Amino acid sequence: MRRPGGWWRRKSTPAKVETYTRWSFHFFGVIEIATVGLAVVSMVGAAPVSLFLTAVCAHGALSMLTASRSVDWMLGRRPRPVRLLWALGALSAAVAVAALAITAREPRGSDLAGAGVSVAGTVLIFGTGFLALGVRSRREVGALVAGFSLGSGCVAVLVGMPTAAAFFMAAWILVGAALLAFTSMFSGWLLNAVFALDEARETRARLAVAEERLRFGRDLHDVLGRNLAVIALKSELAVQLARRERPEAVEQMIEVQRIAHASQREVRDVVRGYREADLEAELAGARGVLAAAGIDCEVTGRTAGLPARVQSALGWVVREATTNVLRHGDATWCAVTVRTVEGRVVLTVENDGARREGTGLPGAPPDGRSDAATATRGPDGTTEAAGAALTGGSGLAGLRERLAAVDGRLEAGRVDGGRFRLTAEVPLAAGGHTVEAAS
Repeated sequence: MRRPGGWWRRKSTPAKVETYTRWSFHFFGVIEIATVGLAVVSMVGAAPVSLFLTAVCAHGALSMLTASRSVDWMLGRRPRPVRLLWALGALSAAVAVAALAITAREPRGSDLAGAGVSVAGTVLIFGTGFLALGVRSRREVGALVAGFSLGSGCVAVLVGMPTAAAFFMAAWILVGAALLAFTSMFSGWLLNAVFALDEARETRARLAVAEERLRFGRDLHDVLGRNLAVIALKSELAVQLARRERPEAVEQMIEVQRIAHASQREVRDVVRGYREADLEAELAGARGVLAAAGIDCEVTGRTAGLPARVQSALGWVVREATTNVLRHGDATWCAVTVRTVEGRVVLTVENDGARREGTGLPGAPPDGRSDAATATRGPDGTTEAAGAALTGGSGLAGLRERLAAVDGRLEAGRVDGGRFRLTAEVPLAAGGHTVEAAS
């Protein structure tokens, strides 16, 4: 058996607030009927009493229905209940006018006259509060409150009520209607705020999942890109050696096996989210891989003492740049330089593999699109990305995301002489002077 109240615990927070708001206004309708009932309970048997009770019960039922439909409208589930709002407003005015007209015939100070005034004021106060649920503009709510209070005072004077009594009744309706209208508007605002916060929380969760997917895809690209390029290169070399019956083919395949096992470990590390690139290891790996591909590689600079976050970011740059040289360029030499200039670590990777025809660049896809499609030409003849989005491949775009996380920036493009240059800058915690030494 389900526990009593289990239905409440199974509701979400917005659903609980919605249920509380709905039943609060339903309870207001019950309070309206009970208020009039208490006002006429001592006059049972009088002719207008049954008319008062019937009219107020009908008004309370219509108010509850209007409140429920208005709450649905505030949540965007159904159109605005315009007909119900007009019907409730007309019924409120009609009941109030009828009650004041009936009491005008009674002697002043009689119980029935006081009951009529109570019925008119109660109906107008609660009617205004319920009508405020279907109105968004504060000016319209203010006009509604002022109109009902001023109209009740004018009708009271017209039916013969003393001016002072009519004024106090209008003031009472004004204060009561304003308080209940404010309660209605605040309840609607609170309900919308709760649903908006819940939607924002769901959106944040979806964005977190999407960001993690992008990070995972970027890391897999960076991890597997160079390794797969090296495996393809060494496999091709092993095939050529095997055709010539050279024993070195076995060593190349052993190296391919080692790289494949290392790639498996790196993929597992990426999945766990713990992998960080080491700059010195990446520089050594780049030198060995490029040398194996027949590309002269010169690495200069000092990496000792650099912060871990800087080494990790620049390590990914070296990995991606090496992959681009192997996969997309026709380079014969490559130079990698690491410098510290005025508190910023500058990594430069330059090679002679930039294609002159079309827009093909190292790092560009085979269809000729450029990773530096929005480049500008610098004073030294360098074509730079200059902070624009690098398109035409996910490698350089992923590097820009990594560098942006540490306030760094990336520039890539062709320079004079058929060379391609990639420059990455990452700030340090403290400033320094230019340092460049042999690695």
